[in-house]
Amino acid sequence: MNILFLCTGNSARSLIAEAVLNARSSGLHRAFSAGSRPTGEPHPVAIRTLECAGYATANLRSKSWDEFSADSSRRLDLVITLCDSAAAEQCPVLFGAPKAIHWGLPDPAAIGDPDECRQAFEGTLVRIEQLIDEFLQD
Repeated sequence: MNILFLCTGNSARSLIAEAVLNARSSGLHRAFSAGSRPTGEPHPVAIRTLECAGYATANLRSKSWDEFSADSSRRLDLVITLCDSAAAEQCPVLFGAPKAIHWGLPDPAAIGDPDECRQAFEGTLVRIEQLIDEFLQD
């Protein structure tokens, strides 16, 4: 199953979810991520948080959902939105008309204080791990 995690900036939550699912799915699923308005680069605290938890980050990059809406794109089976703003936006027409679900999570990148930001990213990782573990059990 090909799963696209979709968020606005594709710099934090969706990249974390991509890394976690690819690591935990034992090859049964392939995760991707994208954003409606990508920032162009992963948030550095997202990368540090993932690396400290043992997840691979080398292939993570911030990219537009346009990469997945073209007819030649990889077939997607499921789109999971991770933030309220992404859920409220008009989603693109994606090849294969995948099923969509929403896991609303606060944006840890929106926190300005460095210590609070780090803690928010750690909490976001834990919550995404829980959601993915539940998803994989179904």
